[in-house]
Amino acid sequence: MGAELISGRAAQMERVTSESSVRVRMDLDGTGTSKISTGVPFFDHMLTALSKHSLIDLEIEASGDTHIDVHHTVEDTAIVIGEVLRTALGDKAGIRRFGEATVPLDEALAQAIVDVSGRPYLVHTGEPEGQQYHLIGGHFTGSMTRHAFEAITYHSGICLHMRVLAGRDPHHIVEAQFKAFARALRAAVESDPRVEGIPSTKGAL
Repeated sequence: MGAELISGRAAQMERVTSESSVRVRMDLDGTGTSKISTGVPFFDHMLTALSKHSLIDLEIEASGDTHIDVHHTVEDTAIVIGEVLRTALGDKAGIRRFGEATVPLDEALAQAIVDVSGRPYLVHTGEPEGQQYHLIGGHFTGSMTRHAFEAITYHSGICLHMRVLAGRDPHHIVEAQFKAFARALRAAVESDPRVEGIPSTKGAL
């Protein structure tokens, strides 16, 4: 049930539990094309934005017990995205490793800083009080934003600092974060022609 490398920096994984069924295919050297269906429309919108602005090709098909809550489907999809990202990165030779982006969406502003460090860590700050309780699109609870980033960072082995610097509309606050993450991730996983081998003094990431 683990992720497998397909070719180059493309990987895929299928994960089936009693709560959800998730299949993810990812190509880090893509053009930002995506085909996404999770059964959670707002989450589909966020993952489409993630693909488009990271230039990572994504195919995601998920189903789950959304009649109970979207929590399991969102979490499990994020877990698989993280596992596939970790596998697609391989030994991380020649990448830039670090990426940063500050992205506005109307009144909202979010900053993401990524380190493809091999050490999972998430710092998530700045959402206005009450954001976690908003039901966006009739399905997606605001608290799931942080939870999705937790699952992705933990399972991919990346460090992410996410800060919401401004925002009023719950939809904009979440979307600015996903777009900022996408742009920072794009920079971090890109090849750097000046980097020889692994970009770490330890010789491994």
